[in-house]
Amino acid sequence: MTRARVLAGLSTLIFAASGAGSALAQDAPPTADPANTAWILAATALVLFMTLPGLALFYAGLVRAKNALSVMMHCVAIACLASVLWLLGGYSLAFSGSNPFIGDLAKFGLPGGRDAVSGTLPETVFFAFQMTFAIITPGLIVGAYVERIKFGAVLMFSGLWLLLVYAPVCHWVWGGGWLAQMKVMDYAGGLVVHATAGVSSLVAVAMLGPRDGFPGDLHPPHNPGMTMMGAGMLWVGWYGFNAGSALAADAAAGSALVATHLSAATAGLVWALIERVKFGRTSMIGVVTGVVAGLATVTPASGFVGPVGGVVLGALGSLICFHCVGPVKSKLKLDDSLDVFAVHGVGGILGTLGVAVLASAQLGGVGYAEGMDMGSQAGVQALGVLTVCAWSAAASAVILLLCKFTVGLRATPEAIEDGLDLSTHGERAYQN
Repeated sequence: MTRARVLAGLSTLIFAASGAGSALAQDAPPTADPANTAWILAATALVLFMTLPGLALFYAGLVRAKNALSVMMHCVAIACLASVLWLLGGYSLAFSGSNPFIGDLAKFGLPGGRDAVSGTLPETVFFAFQMTFAIITPGLIVGAYVERIKFGAVLMFSGLWLLLVYAPVCHWVWGGGWLAQMKVMDYAGGLVVHATAGVSSLVAVAMLGPRDGFPGDLHPPHNPGMTMMGAGMLWVGWYGFNAGSALAADAAAGSALVATHLSAATAGLVWALIERVKFGRTSMIGVVTGVVAGLATVTPASGFVGPVGGVVLGALGSLICFHCVGPVKSKLKLDDSLDVFAVHGVGGILGTLGVAVLASAQLGGVGYAEGMDMGSQAGVQALGVLTVCAWSAAASAVILLLCKFTVGLRATPEAIEDGLDLSTHGERAYQN
């Protein structure tokens, strides 16, 4: 056999082998990326850590001692309920189907098992990561209605709200729904988490009524140190919340983490400065509230802006949220007890609108999707804010009416006077 024939034969074999390899690659099912999987597993734990124990401690320190345990109980119970509902419908309504407004039930019960893949992740990991968002979002609303709501109403409202408010909005924005098709920018939940929870909080307190003594005779936070510890846990957990929303262990995750941290740090400083100028002193409660306001504000923009964008959003978020706290109670006469709307709602809406400007490549951002510019992006962001807020308010009102005429909303005067810890749960956070 001549050398030419040998080379020709080898070429044929190589070509055939490469062709077979290409065919196999095309036919092979998608596989998960180990690095991405490891990071999102860690991010999932961080986001759950935000609720348990972060949010529970943050809120519990802000209420009276006789209600501290009830606030923790609300957070734990919502975590349990939302987890089960996420499996039995919530996840499927958010992340399945081609309908622009709501998903179908194709993923009810997570039928794909351990072999299913979502992007570069096992679907079980993607499911779990998104589940922790579904846990904390109704948990945020707890801060609005503390110290006076029935425990049964908390469970009924939170469960129905998850399915009728959170899941549809999640589908609109992250599940391929109509806002996603319009190229709305919401990296980690300015619309899906903070706007929905903030607006729903106002509706809840309007229908529930204020705490006794509102607005002139309210007790100060019983344990600011507990609130600080909870805020620190929220700050750490927010790394998973925002950087994890890259859904990959890559530069986008790192950039989101840096923007998130700088926004929180800037907001804490700005809130402290405002208090110093206005009151002549700076409080621990004020600084950590500012930090949370910065975190909420940067959330929708975190993966789209640069570090300077994070600083700008933190400063604006702290300044604007601070000046919204008082008017909600004094002008609107709504007892949003722990300022859920002023901090989370206003912050999330502000960041959602601000990303249309700060995402510009000229300002250090990642730029816009094909066919979009600053003006068109601003229009989409504004439309997203209006529709999400309107849906959240209307659906929440219906759910609360249903709760009112079934399990009831407000605890009895006697239960409120005794404290919800003892009257509802038969326990005390502190022993006399």
